[in-house]
Amino acid sequence: MDLPTQVTPLEDLFDRARNLAVLGERHILGITGVPGAGKSTVAEQVVQALGPELAVLVPMDGFHLANEVLLALGRQDRKGAHDTFDDLGYANLIRDIHNQAGSSLDRQGPVIYAPRFRREIEEPIASSIAIFPDTPLVVTEGNYLLLDFGAWPRARDFIDEVWYLSLPEEVRHERLICRHVAYGKTRVDAERWALGSDQNNADLVESVAHRADLTFRLS
Repeated sequence: MDLPTQVTPLEDLFDRARNLAVLGERHILGITGVPGAGKSTVAEQVVQALGPELAVLVPMDGFHLANEVLLALGRQDRKGAHDTFDDLGYANLIRDIHNQAGSSLDRQGPVIYAPRFRREIEEPIASSIAIFPDTPLVVTEGNYLLLDFGAWPRARDFIDEVWYLSLPEEVRHERLICRHVAYGKTRVDAERWALGSDQNNADLVESVAHRADLTFRLS
């Protein structure tokens, strides 16, 4: 898909994120893109640049269905597809984060706890990330923030901006293969997964990229 893509320095992204981090308010920034595009890295860099007083990272990957659930559903061989996530659970969390009482003065309001995905065990871990009510910006990242079916649009309704990160295909494929190898797959199996299940997911994600507020490639 030929999208109008800005070549953007990281500092420009940091500045744009800071504009959303208004003390006493709550805003949510989403970063999306195809598998292997570098969403997690960019999201982590944005949060690190703003600091813990202004931003916290809540990845969508914490809503991976557990391996035993995927096995029961017959979906374990395509883990990472849109229907291998708890989309309603994610949408409800984003809604609750949006509605969380905010204060720039103290942390006396309710704390929300989000799950985190542990790639080394390939399982989500509940209540791993604390979201305090006075943190003005919550950054969330994941493949499916722009999908127009299931519960995904409910989450999008509460996200102020969604950025789509683009990357050349050959670079992205090699990243995915190396990632799969690093977590135990053979090179052959890694290539099969990257060009099979991962590519199917990428085609779906790319089909809704036009819905993003910003489409960018890092300079």
